[in-house]
Amino acid sequence: MQIHINIIGIFLIALALVHVIFPKYFNWKHELASLNLINKQMMTIHTFFIALTVFLMGLLCITSANEIIETPLGKKISLGFSFFWGIRLLIQFFGYSPKLWKGKTFETIIHIVFSCLWIYLTLIFLKIGIAI
Repeated sequence: MQIHINIIGIFLIALALVHVIFPKYFNWKHELASLNLINKQMMTIHTFFIALTVFLMGLLCITSANEIIETPLGKKISLGFSFFWGIRLLIQFFGYSPKLWKGKTFETIIHIVFSCLWIYLTLIFLKIGIAI
């Protein structure tokens, strides 16, 4: 199970770092131009804190895999992580419109890859969290 936590840690750190390209990739300068200042800043700041949270989750997985797996606190953290990623999985299907990916090859691949990733994270963390 430790190898899974280490792999998850690497994935999460990579995911956090990908957030750096979001403003340019999604053309936020143009797309957010019509928003008022608070909404523009909330978009940027919330994206930063999501990336920071994901990065810290990944760092915790890489540096403390054994503690996550074997300690009561680690199991509680793991259960919380499974809840977090399980909710993210639901958002993948019920929060985003299928219009964003259906019929678009690249977007469909991304949708499938991230759906599989959210399932993997949810199940691994759940397995650790409920282990006796």
